[in-house]
Amino acid sequence: MSQPLPDPVVEMTGITITFPGVKALDDVSFRLLPGEVHALLGENGAGKSTLIKALTGVYGIDAGRIVVDGRDERFSDPGAAQDAGISTVYQEVNLCANLSVGENVMLGHEVRSGPFINWRATHRAAARHLAQLSLDIDPRSPLSSHTIAVQQLCAIARAIVVDAKVLILDEPTSSLDKAEVAELFRVVRQLRDSGVAILFVSHFLEQVYEISDRMTVLRNGRLVGEYRTAELSRIELVSAMIGRAGEAFDDIEQEARAVAQRDHGSGPPLVRAAGLGKDGSIEPFDLELREGEIVGFAGLLGSGRTEAARLVAGADRADHGTIEIDGAPVRMTSPLVALKHDIAFSTEDRKKEGIVGDLTVRENIALALQAGRGAWRPIPRRELDAIVAKYISALNINPPNPHALIKNLSGGNQQKVLLARWLATSPRLLILDEPTRGIDIGAKAEIQKLVADLSRDGMSVVFISSELDEVVRLSERIMVLRDRAKVAEVVNDETIDSGTILEAIAATGAQE
Repeated sequence: MSQPLPDPVVEMTGITITFPGVKALDDVSFRLLPGEVHALLGENGAGKSTLIKALTGVYGIDAGRIVVDGRDERFSDPGAAQDAGISTVYQEVNLCANLSVGENVMLGHEVRSGPFINWRATHRAAARHLAQLSLDIDPRSPLSSHTIAVQQLCAIARAIVVDAKVLILDEPTSSLDKAEVAELFRVVRQLRDSGVAILFVSHFLEQVYEISDRMTVLRNGRLVGEYRTAELSRIELVSAMIGRAGEAFDDIEQEARAVAQRDHGSGPPLVRAAGLGKDGSIEPFDLELREGEIVGFAGLLGSGRTEAARLVAGADRADHGTIEIDGAPVRMTSPLVALKHDIAFSTEDRKKEGIVGDLTVRENIALALQAGRGAWRPIPRRELDAIVAKYISALNINPPNPHALIKNLSGGNQQKVLLARWLATSPRLLILDEPTRGIDIGAKAEIQKLVADLSRDGMSVVFISSELDEVVRLSERIMVLRDRAKVAEVVNDETIDSGTILEAIAATGAQE
């Protein structure tokens, strides 16, 4: 007979949070037990960050109940949550790099002699807290002199100072190498065994299975389920996180299949990447793209899809490997170099790296084209008007007003304007990173049809999407990534479906 579970240190029930036009959390329940590592999982927009912010007082809740250590709580701010024993260590370490390790560990809890801080005693106290975690770090050393991994461990030591009952680790391993992850996990296990409840947020499945006791999966702001880690297979987890799209895109799929059956020729590929990689970002990978070919990148968030695309597009500089275009080597040092070689990259971060909200539709479409010409060769007004009108019509941008501010358009129409921007440069290779995220089903269908049409007309496309059905529907070949490495390449034929790709994503080293 299994042992009864202890009372939760945190229990959230029926949590609902609504922002203007968006229900970020919809009747979500979550519990966290003392002495466990509990993974919170889901893709972008699933509601993970919103749930954490609801717990720690960043966001108020519209409905539901939060119980901490047996008491009903609605924290007014993160400081109130910390006073109740809930500490958070974020991916971007929230410490003062200009202070010493000891000053950071003891910040707000310095040892005082009357009104003055006793720095010698404060650093001795910091050393004791660091020793509790078996960390051999000089508390007087500048925090800035240490690696990100050590800084995160210092942030965890600070949580011990405030006697945290709950420790939230939000993507703590995203910037760490394997040895640093192992050291972090040693500390996490030590805290777990001392009774601390640890909420672990990560997109690295291998790490989730290595460190967590239970997991909760969210999707689209709703609870999918709570599971014991040992009882849920990787493929079941991936299916729970991603779900299955039920929409029918039969016409698009048939068109894409017809494109895939074309002969792309036997000459050199349009783009060949060999051993392309960037330290701390993506392991070296090989990739070939031929004219008119659609290649999909598939994997969970954090798998390295975007990182690989950014290297091909020159948005990031590679530390390893080479790129050839039409058989000739190219130093891909910037997006402008890529643009001069007819490679266009549409970012996944539409708001921050894509649109310029205070510019018009016309001005947003013109940006890349003008960048390629240079600041001293403005596009003639009549020529630009014709280009803008062409793509507003071709992409069915609504409203069809070139002078409308792009920030006032829907997400789907903003995405179409971004596509128009890059199509106006007449690229030979178009890299699309999550082009259908956050847009309605009609706009999704239009964009997917556009991708198939562009390929039919000879344009090469890299297509990245969290929705595996989209990737399978459109791609001729699929590069599968996991934990920042290419783990498989699948030739898409009638036997391939999203389940095949799920298996490749979820496969362990022994199964590969």
